[in-house]
Formats: sequence, structure tokens, C-alpha cells
Amino acid sequence: MDAGGVTIRLIGADEVEAFRTIRLESLRAEPASFASRYEDWEVLSLEEWRERLNEPVFIAFQEGEPVGIMGLFRQRSSKMAHRATIVMVYVRAGLRGTGLAVMLLEAISNHARDIGIRQLELFVSAENPAAIRFYQRQGFAEIGRIPGGVLEEGREIDDVMMARRVAASSKAP
Repeated sequence: MDAGGVTIRLIGADEVEAFRTIRLESLRAEPASFASRYEDWEVLSLEEWRERLNEPVFIAFQEGEPVGIMGLFRQRSSKMAHRATIVMVYVRAGLRGTGLAVMLLEAISNHARDIGIRQLELFVSAENPAAIRFYQRQGFAEIGRIPGGVLEEGREIDDVMMARRVAASSKAP
């Protein structure tokens, strides 16, 4: 399958059902890839789902169906507001290797630059070498590790912290 016919867009509160659908799919399909569990999210009220859209969430749609997601969580402190963490990264299995993850990352990077973000950060499981290699290919570098950052079925798994600078906007002020 290729990523043809895919559109990626920043969604709003009126698209909460698409957000709910792809987020729950991601947690069900790849439970080891996320700090949250499916059970943490399935019980959220519609209002709680909408509140989570206060942060930018990009969804990839193919034929109107959500097939990928990537979110951005900006640091709140004024001295750190130039930094944001990429969260909720997921591409449906049949679309992996098609460039869709790169397209999502490009969309979120452009948005980040446009809102004044200078550095993108993320956390990835040390047990997910494919994701680590993907981020390295996209210019992210490992900046540290959190030993035992995630507790998964009684096992402590390190979180790899990665970061990439965001290119300055070419738009005129």
C-alpha cells in the first residue's frame, strides 16, 4: 500500500471523533510504543477528548479515514516556550515505509516553526530501534536517556530522549 491520496491536516475540536478513532487504534495496535495505555484513554469523556485538542494534533486521512497521527505539546514556561515535544506518533501498519511518517513530521515541524518553536523533542522506547533510526534519519539526535522511564508489565524500559532544532522560518515578519 502507498501513501497516495493521503491528506494531512491540523484538526480542530469539531473533528474529535477522528482523533478518538486513530488515538485508540494506535494504543490498541502498538501498546508498547506509548506511555499511555488504551484503558487510560477509552474512558475519557467527549469533553476530555476535546480538551486534549487544545494542543496541535495532525491527522493523516486516506479516503476520509484517519490513518496516522502526530501531536505537539509546547512547553508552558516562558523561558521554555521555544521547545515542544512530539507526542502520539502513529502510522497504520499498512502505510509504514510509504513516507507518511515523514509527511506527518514535516507538517508538524512546519507548524512548530510557524508558532515560534525552535527545538523539537521526543521520547522513544529504547526497545524500538526502528523508531530511533527513523528519527535519526530525520535529523534528531539522542540527547539522553531516562533509565526505567516506562514500566511495562513489571519491566523497566529506558526512554531515549531525542531533539532536533527547527529551521528558521523563511516567511517575512
